[in-house]
Parts: sequence; structure tokens; C-alpha cells
Amino acid sequence: MELRYSPADIEAKWQQYWAEHKLDTTAEAGAKKFYALSMFPYPSGDLHMGHVRNYTITDVIARVRRMQGYRVLHPMGWDAFGLPAENAAIKRGVPPAEWTLKNIAQMREQLKALGLSYDWQREVATCLPNYYRWTQWIFLQFFDAGLAYQKEAAVNWDPIDQTVLANEQVDSEGRSWRSGAKVERKLLRQWFFKITDYAEQLLNDLDKLPGWPERVKTMQANWIGKSSGAQVTFTSEAGDQLVVYTTRPDTLWGATFMVVSPEHPLIEALTTEQQADAVKAYQDAAADLSTMDRTAEGREKTGVWTGSYAINPVNGEKVPVWTADYVMMDYGTGAIMAVPAHGPQRL
Repeated sequence: MELRYSPADIEAKWQQYWAEHKLDTTAEAGAKKFYALSMFPYPSGDLHMGHVRNYTITDVIARVRRMQGYRVLHPMGWDAFGLPAENAAIKRGVPPAEWTLKNIAQMREQLKALGLSYDWQREVATCLPNYYRWTQWIFLQFFDAGLAYQKEAAVNWDPIDQTVLANEQVDSEGRSWRSGAKVERKLLRQWFFKITDYAEQLLNDLDKLPGWPERVKTMQANWIGKSSGAQVTFTSEAGDQLVVYTTRPDTLWGATFMVVSPEHPLIEALTTEQQADAVKAYQDAAADLSTMDRTAEGREKTGVWTGSYAINPVNGEKVPVWTADYVMMDYGTGAIMAVPAHGPQRL
């Protein structure tokens, strides 16, 4: 498929636009400043009432602050870089650049018709080189500092669009919000940032946010998820290592069984021939469930024995290894040990 506009052509058009609309620098330099920022819309074609509702709220805030004497920065941009844009363009038989820029133009005119008080001189689009060159630069800084790494993790996979979906993009029936396909759980090698290296600093700095509601700060603290404990290695009968993380290493002597995620990379090696059909059926059933379904509070726990055992490193006793869908592969190493009276010790 041949592009009608090269990245250089697109960049030139935006540079021309900005040159024709000089930035307003006449406001007083000493005025109070306020930054009003809405989530950038995905340029899918036309605005809908959800857009109007969302952007009207921010516009009211920006206008009130101006009336109060603030110098307000109220920009608009487009979340326009990703596989959904490519898939939509391929479906219509047009280049992604042409499809996306056409939608941006359409939605820009609609937003202007609504009379929203955006500073269009500072418009950005994440699909253009003058924007994503900086996101690439930021990633390289993380990579050079050893804070970006790759590993396999379970994702929600849309088999029609061939894209990864967030939990919020999977409906109550386990289907993709866009294609309607039954979402699959699969392992995918992907990039991660070592946010946990800064857990202590992130937690401490929550106290520097006096305007935040306590419930929001609690949610942030839970998301940061700092935990102090130890990694413990169990060994399967075949010699494979199963690593678990526990905040209570003193309970190791009481471990009675282990549980691995249905997506665990060692599950095939752990499963005996006699249990193969039962484990495969359980994996298939787990793949039809979303993360929210599998971890829902109060949901009855289920599982299947793999047929094998692991050796407890502190006493040499054999403990059975099960697979259960409440253990998530993207939570630690996807393996836990179970200790009566203390609950599962997660990774």
C-alpha cells in the first residue's frame, strides 16, 4: 500500500500551520498560571455525546480560571498512534496516515464549532514525528538507565484485530469492545518499566499531594504495591525451578500445596499424561475469562491438579502442584505456595 503523504510532507503541513498562527505572548508574564488538560480523544471519525460531555467540563474550568485572572493553558491533541488506527485504515483500504489525518481534521472542526476555548496553536498529534520523536527519546533514557526490560506476560488478545486490550476494553461477556471477538488470554513478550525501583519514593511523595482525596491516594498506594519479603525456590520432580515470593518466609514449613497460573510457562512440563486433558480443559476455560472475572472478590476458587509434586526447600517434603485461574501470570512469577491459616503466599 503506497502512502500519499510521507512523514516529511505531514511535518511540513503542521509547521506551516503553526507558522500561520503565531503564539500569543502578550499576556502578563507575572500572571498566575493554570493548566487545564483533558484526555486526548482517539480520532475515530466523528465526535459523539461522550466527547461533548467530557470536554465541556474542562472548558468550564478553563473559562472560570481565566475570569479569576489566571493565564490558562488549555491545549488539545490527538491520541492517534496505534494498531486500532492501522486496522481501521486497512479495513477501508486507505493508508493509516490519510485515514487518521482526515479524522483529525473532521473532529477539529467539530470541536471548534462547539466553541470550546482551546489554544489551537499548541495542538499536537501523537502520530506525527515531531511528537513521537520525544516519546522514543524518553524510552531510550529509561533503556540506557536499565529501567526498561522485556518479559513474557499474559494479555487480553483480540484475535480479529490482532491487538492487546486493556481490561476496560473487554465487556461483561468477555468480548472485545471494538471487534466483538471473544477475547483470548495469551502470553506475549513485551516491554516493562521498573517502577518498583521507585516504590518507596512514590509512596512517600503521596504525602506531598494535599489536594488529593484520601481514597485516591490509597488507590495509588495499592497500585504501587510495595511489599517486603523473600523469593523462595521450590523444585519440581523433574528438576524445574518454581519461584514464589512470600512476605512470611517463616511459614514455609507449613506449606501444603503450590498453585501456578494456567498460563505459566512450566505448566506443560508439570502436567502428567494422566492429567493432561483435565489441565488443557481448565486452561481453555480460563482463557475465556477476563482478569476482573478471575480475581473478583467473593468468587469461588477452582483448580485442577497437574499430577506432579514440588519439593519444599526447607524440609524436603513433597507438595502437590495445582493450576488455578485466580493466580495471574502478570502478578509476580505466576506461582504461589499455600499455607493453612495464613492464606496463599503470592509472588
